[in-house]
Amino acid sequence: MRGLIAAVSGLILVAGAMPALAQSATKIGQHNAWGTYSYQAGNGKVCYVLTVPTEKQPPSLDHGDIFFFVSQRPGQQVSYEPQFIASYNFQENSKVQVTVGSKTFSMFTKGKSAWVENAAEEPALIAAMRGGADMKVAAKSGRGNATGYTFSLKGISAALSSIANCK
Repeated sequence: MRGLIAAVSGLILVAGAMPALAQSATKIGQHNAWGTYSYQAGNGKVCYVLTVPTEKQPPSLDHGDIFFFVSQRPGQQVSYEPQFIASYNFQENSKVQVTVGSKTFSMFTKGKSAWVENAAEEPALIAAMRGGADMKVAAKSGRGNATGYTFSLKGISAALSSIANCK
């Protein structure tokens, strides 16, 4: 998994609609399931943590590369912004549901990416991730397929702490 995470870190940043220079991300470290990375953007340093699913449903579909990451962009006053990225376009106007324990968060979709619908709930999602064992993500592809992913949260607290002072 580490090799996969490292190999696709540049792809993630491009898929996340960030600047092209983001392809030169540097790996900072690995905290169990979560890799940590940084790159220099025009308006400052960007740091992020990234993981891939431990399970993809339904198994009969070719899901491609799937990622969940949390970015820290001090130059843009962005702190711990969660994002889900698929290798396929989501169904237009669909929502992605993220569940950690008994808490569920809604994400809006655009193309292959999804962000927390109510930005004020981002800290609550991060807190739930820090306290949870795993995270379930449910989405709908542009072809109408219901998809589900499980992500390990092992190492998320250490990974987020490692980018807390991103400058």
